[in-house]
Amino acid sequence: MLRPPGPKPRFLVGNIPLASPDPLATFAGWAREYGDIFYYRAAWLHVYFLNRPDLIDYVLIRNPQNFRKDRVIRTSRWLLGNGLLTAEGEQWKRQRRIIQPAFSRDRIAAYARLMSDSAEQILTAWKPGTVVDIHEEMMRVTLRVVVRALFELESEETQTISKSLDLVMRNSVGARMLLPPFFRRLPLPGMRGVRRAVDQIHAAVYHIVRRHRSGRDGSDRDLLSILMHARDEGGSGMTDEQLRDEAVTFLLAGHETTALALSWAFYLLSQSPEAESKLCDEIARVLAGRLPAISDMPSLIYTDRVIKETLRLYPPAWSVARTAVDSFELDGYRIPAGASVVMSQWIMHRDVRYFPEPDRFDPDRWGSPATQNLPRFAYFPFGGGPRQCIGASFATNEAVLILATIARRFQLVSADHAPVTPVPSLTLRPRHPILMRIEPRHRRATSDRQEGIC
Repeated sequence: MLRPPGPKPRFLVGNIPLASPDPLATFAGWAREYGDIFYYRAAWLHVYFLNRPDLIDYVLIRNPQNFRKDRVIRTSRWLLGNGLLTAEGEQWKRQRRIIQPAFSRDRIAAYARLMSDSAEQILTAWKPGTVVDIHEEMMRVTLRVVVRALFELESEETQTISKSLDLVMRNSVGARMLLPPFFRRLPLPGMRGVRRAVDQIHAAVYHIVRRHRSGRDGSDRDLLSILMHARDEGGSGMTDEQLRDEAVTFLLAGHETTALALSWAFYLLSQSPEAESKLCDEIARVLAGRLPAISDMPSLIYTDRVIKETLRLYPPAWSVARTAVDSFELDGYRIPAGASVVMSQWIMHRDVRYFPEPDRFDPDRWGSPATQNLPRFAYFPFGGGPRQCIGASFATNEAVLILATIARRFQLVSADHAPVTPVPSLTLRPRHPILMRIEPRHRRATSDRQEGIC
């Protein structure tokens, strides 16, 4: 049985798009040229890219037992340990059952106030007319949220964790994501600092776990305490190492991804006066100057659409990958055991078959019947199947409430006309700072694109 079409290999290394100047453009170009399923070899890895919703459904929903986590996630265990993102099999099922109650609807509603409060506290330091790196600012906001939800504290340890995570993520781009674990022990450029950062993260989280165990920090309301007291069917709880792994996973997922979603949202709004105006009008009407609450979520319809559209165009999780346990047939092709199967939100979310004018930022598209009736996996910012992100509701509520909190007081105007380039690492980060000028809502913005009056 023939392989799917794909690019010709280059000598012994094949094709390594993650090492190219623009991997996302390479993947998108191959999808256009080769269609719904294409193949390429990256050194010793055999990669099959799936670009149609029903093919993705086969892997994530109909046959998940034949797949395990991909190489990138498995090699990230040196940072994340065996937390929910990296665990497999029965261990993952046990962890998921223990953790699930911590993300119930009532728990998420309880966290909502600290989401808007945390954003409001950050805004006290903002001065109109100044220029900020919005990604850096959003990392500060989401760090405050996640450590208050996870640990119910903000201490020196959390600042250390934030700086160390940022260093690790900045050094996890391109082909480095594919390096086997032993490479991280070699004297490669920057790796000594990365190893030190991982050690600092683990030490800081261990310290917080032990303080919680002793009763010096936390309460019954924070996530770490909930996990600490949770038990499985056999009455067993989590060890300190398991708590550390879950805490690091939640810090990365809750800190990094939501900050990126908000950063890309403000960037897109700065390029779209019409969308910015509609957002401003809705926030003024719904909130009338007060902080948003969880009860406002049903009324913040356009704000939610802005987040949905941002997650379509710039999904922080830009791809989902699995490794085939046994060979299988799909769409007329046989995919061998051990092959990497990749399903990219970046590709699917910009597919013209499902999203007319796919490169245009249009939050209103989420009110159309066509978009509301999309096939499953035409849009999947939080993955799908049994391993869909457990914090999807937490992240969505957080993004909407923080966006509304900031936009009710300030407009962010692009201060750099250079295009912003996304870089695929473990998440979809901007290559350079997204520089934005802070403008207050109560007066005319200096932007020549729109008034910005709320």
